[in-house]
Amino acid sequence: MKNIKLFVTTLLILLGLNLSANAATIGYADFDKVLSQYTYARNSFKDIDSKLTELQQYVIDKDKQYKTIDSPIQKKTFEEQIQREFKTKEERVYNLKVQKEKEIRDSIITACKSVAAAKKLDVILDYGVIYAGGVDVTNDIIQYLNSAKK
Repeated sequence: MKNIKLFVTTLLILLGLNLSANAATIGYADFDKVLSQYTYARNSFKDIDSKLTELQQYVIDKDKQYKTIDSPIQKKTFEEQIQREFKTKEERVYNLKVQKEKEIRDSIITACKSVAAAKKLDVILDYGVIYAGGVDVTNDIIQYLNSAKK
């Protein structure tokens, strides 16, 4: 019994020493700042906002046209046509948004992996989950993303 306790105690001490010797090096980044300073992301968001504004203007213009139609049958036909056109335009904007978000996310992941390797970090977390310690790599990620040599 004494040998088992001694064995378990020794094992726990060795595991504890091994874990502390292999402690992860943690990096963190403010990903809101990364997004706001990543040129491609800013331009993509502006492009999407522009497309949404165009879509809103389309609705306003078609509403004005609708008000000028006198015949109920023509109004119904016009309404159906506009609904189809609007749905198509809306899907295009949505698909563009999804595509751009994926490209941005993939670029940020690639940047994080590159920065982590260069700084010899085991993990990069969002700064909001770090209360103390770690290495701030926010600017390194932004610099990687905005550099021409990715």
